[in-house]
Amino acid sequence: MPESAAPVYSYLGPPGTFTEMALAQVPEAAGKQWRPVNNVGEAFTDVVSGRSVAAMIAIENSVEGGVTATQDALANIPGLRISGEYLVPIDFVLVARPGTTLADVRTVNAHPVAYAQTHQWLEQTIPGHLHIPASSNVAAAASLLEGSEADAAVAPPGIDRRHDLAVLAEEIGDSRNAVTRFVLVSRPKALPERTGADKTSIIAELPTDAPGALLEMLEQFATRGVNLSLIQSRPIGDTLGRYRFVIDIDGHVEDERVADALLGLKRFSPRVIFLGSYPRADRVKTTEVHDRYGDEAFVDARDWLRGLVAGEPSD
Repeated sequence: MPESAAPVYSYLGPPGTFTEMALAQVPEAAGKQWRPVNNVGEAFTDVVSGRSVAAMIAIENSVEGGVTATQDALANIPGLRISGEYLVPIDFVLVARPGTTLADVRTVNAHPVAYAQTHQWLEQTIPGHLHIPASSNVAAAASLLEGSEADAAVAPPGIDRRHDLAVLAEEIGDSRNAVTRFVLVSRPKALPERTGADKTSIIAELPTDAPGALLEMLEQFATRGVNLSLIQSRPIGDTLGRYRFVIDIDGHVEDERVADALLGLKRFSPRVIFLGSYPRADRVKTTEVHDRYGDEAFVDARDWLRGLVAGEPSD
């Protein structure tokens, strides 16, 4: 598969988005070409085709939960692997054309996710306002200078340094602690070494829609002392009532308990997609693991069984 002569990194544009802020945290991307794209599908197409070495994509928000467009694309586009995660604190400003006052605002342009995170402030401050959806936070602001019918836009802080816009209000996010989690997605390659503060992402399907099926899937992790930091259902799309599960596991696939859980899941599930093992962005060490779930316990158990097969004493 062809690959660009000079490394290119794709991200949801235009320049100035939170996604670009996440990409700025990637040391190997510094000084390389960054390619803004319009949507998740275009970013992943860049990666699969070799146009880009990796793409930065939002996957989860502390307020709105999982980013379904990203989750569905990871489930349906083969040949993708998460190599790292990055956290960006999220807040917004309300901007307008110069000369506009807050009292003039009746219609607001905003990306749907940004609107969901600011709608309480907007309802309190601009009761009865109309919302016009935008393709991105930066596009919402830029549209004001491109003939948009909106009076104002919800945008990232600092947007007034890129466009001739006036800031009408700052810190308009409904949650002061909002954070978006981004992932760097590439083609499959050698996994990052385990650090003790790792995360493993997978997507799995249930074998049948039957009582206890979800419990049986979760038992693959619980019986091995594996903690899940995210589990979210998404419709498979072929018929009503069929779902896949996007799962984040605390630990690295090279941790014996995680590897054994994935082997159990593979025997149980008709489809398991391994998305990658990578260091946690917050570098928080995995929750203390009981001795019976430590690497040595799994290795000793396998050695014991091997000895039984070889005819060695079982004491």
